[in-house]
Amino acid sequence: MPSNFKKKYPNALLLFRVGDFYETFNEDAIRTAKILGIVLTKRANGKASHIDLAGFPHHSLDTYLPKLIKAGERVAICDQLEDPKATKKIVKRGVTELVTPGLSYNDQVLDNKRNNFLGSVHTHKSQTGVAFLDVSTGEFYLAQGEN
Repeated sequence: MPSNFKKKYPNALLLFRVGDFYETFNEDAIRTAKILGIVLTKRANGKASHIDLAGFPHHSLDTYLPKLIKAGERVAICDQLEDPKATKKIVKRGVTELVTPGLSYNDQVLDNKRNNFLGSVHTHKSQTGVAFLDVSTGEFYLAQGEN
């Protein structure tokens, strides 16, 4: 199942929620373990080959996510979309957030000692407009003028 999500987000580390843990697999596990300084393990999963595995408790996401983002990683967070106790089948999962170094609203990731701006420029005929939004404070700046 994680491979389906990995195909959709090939350039992101996939944090896959399994019970009370976020787990990473294969190459993602190797990179995650190195960046976070956590243990890299292997699991056979009933196959002859082993799968690299690294993970951490789900309640530690706010501790580990900023470290991954500050290391320049894109992170796809794949959560359980239903209560495991309420189903007898495989728990439905989906990517609920894609966090990148360029765009994050997570207070643990944003640098609160600096502005965190999003900017936009629009030109039309002889007019140009610019807009800036500081996502950490909500301040919005807008200007327009002749080219």
